[in-house]
Formats: sequence, C-alpha cells, structure tokens
Amino acid sequence: MSQPQKDILFIVADDLGKYIGAYSCKSIKTPNLDKFASEGIRFDLAFASTASCSGSRSTIYTGLHTHENGQYGLNQVATHFQTFEHVDTLPQLFNKADYLTGIVGKIHVGLKKTYPWAIFDDIETRDSAVFGDHCDSFFAKAIEANKPFNLCVGFHDPHRDQSRGGFANDHGPFDPRVDDIQVRPEDVEVPDWLTDVPELRQELVEYYRAIYRFDQGIGFILDNLAKRGLDTNTLVIITSDNGPPFINSKTTLYDSGTCLPFVVRDPSLVAQGIKGFANPNLVSFLDILPTMLDYAGLPLDLRTKDLSPDRLGRSILPILSRSDIVPQSKWPHQVFCSHTYHKRANYWPTRAIRTRKYKYHRNIAWRLDFPFATDLYSSLSFEGMRNLQTPVFVGSRSLRDYIFRPPEQLFDLENDPMEVNDLAKDPAYKEILDDLRKRLEKWQIKTEDLWYNKDGQSVKGLEVWLGTDEMKMPDRHDFDPDQPSLRAPGVSLMKVKGDPVGIRGATLYGGKGRQVKAE
Repeated sequence: MSQPQKDILFIVADDLGKYIGAYSCKSIKTPNLDKFASEGIRFDLAFASTASCSGSRSTIYTGLHTHENGQYGLNQVATHFQTFEHVDTLPQLFNKADYLTGIVGKIHVGLKKTYPWAIFDDIETRDSAVFGDHCDSFFAKAIEANKPFNLCVGFHDPHRDQSRGGFANDHGPFDPRVDDIQVRPEDVEVPDWLTDVPELRQELVEYYRAIYRFDQGIGFILDNLAKRGLDTNTLVIITSDNGPPFINSKTTLYDSGTCLPFVVRDPSLVAQGIKGFANPNLVSFLDILPTMLDYAGLPLDLRTKDLSPDRLGRSILPILSRSDIVPQSKWPHQVFCSHTYHKRANYWPTRAIRTRKYKYHRNIAWRLDFPFATDLYSSLSFEGMRNLQTPVFVGSRSLRDYIFRPPEQLFDLENDPMEVNDLAKDPAYKEILDDLRKRLEKWQIKTEDLWYNKDGQSVKGLEVWLGTDEMKMPDRHDFDPDQPSLRAPGVSLMKVKGDPVGIRGATLYGGKGRQVKAE
C-alpha cells in the first residue's frame, strides 16, 4: 500500500508581526488568518533568528543562522549579502527528494542558483487575488506532474512602500475580488513598545488596510488548495519574517521584533480534532526546515553538499499537539538570535539567548550608535515621536537607551516584557548573567560565529594562533586601551583547547587552524 502524498505550503508575510485577531489584536480585521488559527495550532513563543527581511528568510530556507549561511543582511547587489554556495537550501533538499518546489512572490535571498526552485514566480504585485491565482497555477502543475510539492509564498504586504507613511494601498487598481477596509485612527491599537502620536495612528490606518489585503490573499490560496482536494494532505505554515515596520521592533532582537505569529495546520491532527489552541513551547525559525523534512518523511540531516553546516533546529511535529510545556529534557527551553546587518550601512552585530524567563543580549558593536533602517528613519511615525518634548521615549524606553546600548543586557521578561529594565549590572542577577553568557558563547563556538569576540577580536579569525605557546588572549569582550597589558590587574586569559579543524574548516578556513572549544 503506497503512502499518502505529503505536500507542504509555507506562507510568509513581510513585516506583519502579531497584528492578527487570533493573537489578541482586537481592532484588526483578519478573518482568514483567524479561521486558519482555529483549524491549526498557534505558537505564542515562536522566534525569528533575526528581525530583518532577507536574513530571516535565509534562516527559514537553510535552517542556519545568518552568521552560518552568509546572508548577513538584505539581499542587495551592492552588499553581496548572499547565502554561501556551499550551504544546503530548502529547494535543493526537496529537489533531491523529487518534490516539485516553487516560490511565488518575494524571494529576497540569493543567489538564484543557490535557491533553485523549480517554479520561480517572483511576482511583485500587492494584489492578493493575483497571489491566489499564481498559487493555484502551481497546484495544477503539481497535480499534472504527479509529484508532492513544497511551495513557498512570500507576500510583499504589509511592508511599507517607497512613500513616507504609505503601505501600497494606492498601488491599484486591484482585482475586484480584493476588498478594502475603512479604518479610523482612533480605533487602531498602539502597542506598548511605541509612543502614541497622531502620525503613528495615521500610519497604522494604512498598515491595517495592507494587513487586510494580505489576509484576503491567505483566503484565496487556502480556498484554491481545498478546491484542488489538496488540503487533506498538505502541511500549512503561516508566519511573518519579522516584527512590524516601526522603530523599537524591526531590526532589533527585542521580542517586539522577533517573537512572531506562527500557525501550523497538520491535516493528520485536524482529522483527529486536535486544533484551535495555543502551544506554549519555545520554537525557533530554524525549526521550520527540519519540520518540513520530517513531515515529508525525509531525514532531518538530509544534505546535498558535504560542506554545509549541521542544522541545529528540530522538527516541531513531535510536540505540535501539546498544550502543555514539554520538559526541558525533551524540548529546549531556549532559542538563540543573531543579527549583523540590515542594509549595508546598518552594521550592528548582536547575539541573544532567550529562555522562558530571561533574555540576554550580547551587543558586540555597542560602541556604535544603534542604526536606523531607512524606512523607519524616514517614517512619519518616527518624525512625530522625535518632535516630542525631550527626553523622547519610544514606548517606555528612552530614545537615548534605544540608540546607546551597553555591551551586555539582561532582562526578566516575566516582569519586564518590554525589555527596559536592564539587570546586567545588578549583583543579585550575577549567576544568571554568567550562566546565559556561557550558554551563548558555547552556541557561538558551535556555530562557528565569526563575531564571537574576545578582547575586541574575532576568536575564529585568530584560531591559528590560539592555544599555542606563542599567543595568549584576555578573556574579556572588548579591547581596553587603558589596560592593554596581559598582566594588568584583573585580566584573566582565555582557556582554549586546540584541535585540528575538520574537513569543512580545512576547506573554508585554510586548514591549519584550531577549533576553539568552551571549557
């Protein structure tokens, strides 16, 4: 008896955040997303690795953080931020498994030969009915080819357009099937991490309209899936690439930028009546690709290239039906985040570990001002906030604290969900700080992070010399020009074990270095 076909549909919005009715946004109108959430399982603690469009997509399509896959920032020719050619990608893996792979809409990762979707349909429209039609065309091709499929759909909504304060609502005419919605500024919801100014409310009016258009696209696609009789064997995942396009969210590793909607509909669970509730476990976007492989019955360590790094994510299918917190011995109670660039001028590398209670930020370039993404700096909402009487606050965070951040930050998320009260220098939290710092550094070492710094230097870049008698290195984050000596009071030295690098390191890094391992 042959196994039933296992199809996969992945849909990602652009800059949506949690502006969805099913995520307790009462003023928004998202009937199709709300219906989908009632048919699937919603995660309240799902985290993108980075809050930037290209970077986030690359982590989904490779199962690797951006510092592993090379997509350090936005996929633009001028930056050459593109996924390494030695890295396995979703379409390569599913092509190998004889799936019909496809992408409709926003791609925003590169190179094209590194992401060889069989159907490459990079439409740029904001017309959600057109998205529905193009997806239906893909479904028809999959049926004709008699192949299982993996389709990725990248909506451009509700990203800003190139105007100040606009969200492409005047980019029509749209298909008559697409409705608009009337929104009043007084009815929108201003999140706690933003400051309520008239300019923000006006932008939120336009944002709501773009979200409503995106929601209709969800309806068109899922209706076409059902009409083709494919809904009973298709795993459907819907999420956003990062938080909303406002200051204090997008491009930051605060929860407002990385804790995102993530709803999964597994037809086998729907058949059992297991649906419509929130799963309370922490999941990472690095878990998406392993989940797809697992659903397809493929090995989670499937690869097409020997040099591609090991994927550390896990399939969520074993815990998908859980409404309780899975014990830490069976599912990790932590996720890691990694951000280096947004656009080429937005260099601000930072790493974070997020547990159920705490968040630790390692701000590597903390001596630099935190940069603005151009669409946020030019927005009317930020202009309205910056023109307030000083000192200016963004939500409950001072604008000064937003721009100038210390090398380490520690937040108690249960008591401080906005990540404002920094506990890093509080002696009462020293053990927690030390523990999270060590866990983060072990993860950086394991993922060969070039931004794992000591004494202001990349440890990876110095591995040829570390662990030898010829060179020692202070065990501190930043270089201290006032106390540069290795013999300065209070300076401890790195404890490093030197081992020959393996075949991947020999090929990529010259072959004579040493792997740095945490003690």
